[in-house]
Amino acid sequence: MKEYDIVVLGGGPGGYVAAIKAAQLGAKTALIEKEKVGGVCLNIGCIPTKTLLRSAKVYEDLMNSEKFGIDILDKSSVKINWPNMQKRKDGIVSRLTGGVKILLKQNGVDVYDGFGEVVDKNTIKVNDETIKTKNLIVATGSSAAIPKTPGLTEAFENGYAITSTEALSLDKVPKDFIVIGGGVVGVEFAALYNALGSNVTILQRSQILRTLDKDVRETLEKILKNKGINLVYGVDIERYENNNIICKVNGEAKTFSADKILISMGRTPNLKGIEKLNLDIQKGAIVTDEGLRTNIPGVYAIGDVNGKYMLAHVASAEGIIAVENIMGKNEKINYDKVPSCIYTFPEVGVVGLTEEEAIKRGHKVKTSLFPMTANGKAMAEGDTDGFVKIVADEKYGEVLGVHIIASHATDMIAEAVTTMELEGTVYDLAKAVHPHPTLSEVVMEAAHGAIDKPIHIFRK
Repeated sequence: MKEYDIVVLGGGPGGYVAAIKAAQLGAKTALIEKEKVGGVCLNIGCIPTKTLLRSAKVYEDLMNSEKFGIDILDKSSVKINWPNMQKRKDGIVSRLTGGVKILLKQNGVDVYDGFGEVVDKNTIKVNDETIKTKNLIVATGSSAAIPKTPGLTEAFENGYAITSTEALSLDKVPKDFIVIGGGVVGVEFAALYNALGSNVTILQRSQILRTLDKDVRETLEKILKNKGINLVYGVDIERYENNNIICKVNGEAKTFSADKILISMGRTPNLKGIEKLNLDIQKGAIVTDEGLRTNIPGVYAIGDVNGKYMLAHVASAEGIIAVENIMGKNEKINYDKVPSCIYTFPEVGVVGLTEEEAIKRGHKVKTSLFPMTANGKAMAEGDTDGFVKIVADEKYGEVLGVHIIASHATDMIAEAVTTMELEGTVYDLAKAVHPHPTLSEVVMEAAHGAIDKPIHIFRK
């Protein structure tokens, strides 16, 4: 029977990062994964979605080429080669997951292919083998949440209803595409298939992306509508009849139909196989402290399974902190400084408190919003939708939150994360010399606006 210092259950972006870090710090480490290393993110989530979104953006740009001074005489000759898009996506996924396998091997991590069943906190059964461990990191991820709406099971069985997994590998681009749910995943798929030419409708009980800052949410709603995405609010779904959705919209009976219906109503932590641990479970997720410890000594839970932030980069950060704490440190994660990204056209990148949250927490807030329309690089690229909004504490100028809509918002937000991690202020951001011409200059301009006035727009 093999014995380890640390066993990681689950090989997603939290689990494999934790395993590599543990091995780097000298711990004898094993990783157990029942499917493919890389988890949802690398295989059926972040990476394949963004790969297809890039293809869709290229197609969208080609169809609007005249604004760049490029004439395509016959736009109907520009065709989507869906099989080749899929092939490109699969190739990138294969390279990345293959790279992770090599890294695990190079770092000396023992990888077990199979379903890990926890016997107790120090014993795990996988396939026909039993292994022992001093410490256990649970990183079992999550699965798509499926409501118990009448007719939905049959709609899945007949291929009309799909989850995000199936939405990545459809046999063709659907003519009509409906998204049930207005969260990040649903909105990204809406943007993807809208850019590829589908008639897209989002059905949502209330507003989309409710956790975003009000200015960001309202602006993105407007952009999505301008791109032809139909946003329907006040929806109460009664039943599914194959590709038909029978519902009420603000009390009025309605029926919506589509070739494919994406059910995107959140995700549920995977708890199968760890029942014998008697972990503290609340709202379907494992309860952890800021150091990722559970109520069982020597057992940690990271990633989607703890229900904090279902984001790959958060899982990775949690994995490193959990390992460092096992190895004797006392590290904590600050979820207020965790960035979130939405890969629509344009993108959204946010970190920290919204204006509403900051006020609710008792801060005397000062905000500054600078539009992309006043930025030279944005104009040159033909992507002037959006802005940078900074939420700062009025007394000292500490940056409490940054909210960006821009073509490269998901890259730009890293500057804000670093500033907040260093407890930086708007004075620091304004003083930092930003290269020209870049979109990042908008962050500097917004910082100047929080102090006094921005340079490149007139404000009385």
